[in-house]
Amino acid sequence: MRMPCALRSSACVAQRWLAAGVLALLGACAAAPAAAPDYAAIIAAPDRLASDRDIDKRRHPEQLLAYTGVRPGMKVLDVNSGAGYTTELLSRVVGPAGVVYAQDSQATVERVKDRYEKRLQNAPMKNMVRVVHDYEDPVPPGVRDLDLVTLFFFYHDIANMSGVDRVQMNRRLFDALKPGGVLVVADHSAPAGQGTSVTNTLHRIEEAVVRREVEAAGFQLVGEGGFLRHPEDPRDGRVFQSKVPVDEFVLKFRKP
Repeated sequence: MRMPCALRSSACVAQRWLAAGVLALLGACAAAPAAAPDYAAIIAAPDRLASDRDIDKRRHPEQLLAYTGVRPGMKVLDVNSGAGYTTELLSRVVGPAGVVYAQDSQATVERVKDRYEKRLQNAPMKNMVRVVHDYEDPVPPGVRDLDLVTLFFFYHDIANMSGVDRVQMNRRLFDALKPGGVLVVADHSAPAGQGTSVTNTLHRIEEAVVRREVEAAGFQLVGEGGFLRHPEDPRDGRVFQSKVPVDEFVLKFRKP
């Protein structure tokens, strides 16, 4: 027995509304951003090195990680991994579904070898890939569509290195990021007008120089973190001998 037309019509309308509702719900779930990781818990992990906890006091890693927006599953490049302080934190956040490329030049790798080996004994970082490349070409071959690039407290050192083409470096970083990908640069502030003139003597760089050079590669500045600012710093002292907390800038750039 066939259903009357009116009833069939009502049933079809109900089915269409139900289907539309399900699709809308699925779309909303897909569009909802992933919950932010518990950065505080990551930093408080009992298996972290005691030396890293000393660095925490001046780096404010909970705020810095949150500012980068790093999430589980991300593909990240840490330019100048150094002894691995930031690399390990990023590795803990992205988890087994993510990857962190830890980049350094050969000279830096040799200088920090003992400290890095100690770190790997303490935290194996199975999702970390060591990258030995010059700074002007810091992206490993074939790597693309990165979610995040970090360059912390080393841009001034790169500016102080003879022969490093920062224009090429910034362009390589731009090309390696996916559209919407983020580059976060943090460094020690030099007085306005000093440019790169005190990168060697004071280990500082003028914020405007970094911004100008990075934007020239195609990046858009989308944020300035103020959590490492110290206005009491006259910015005229050597970073490692400063009698007051060092004023530091944090700039967030996005690839359009």
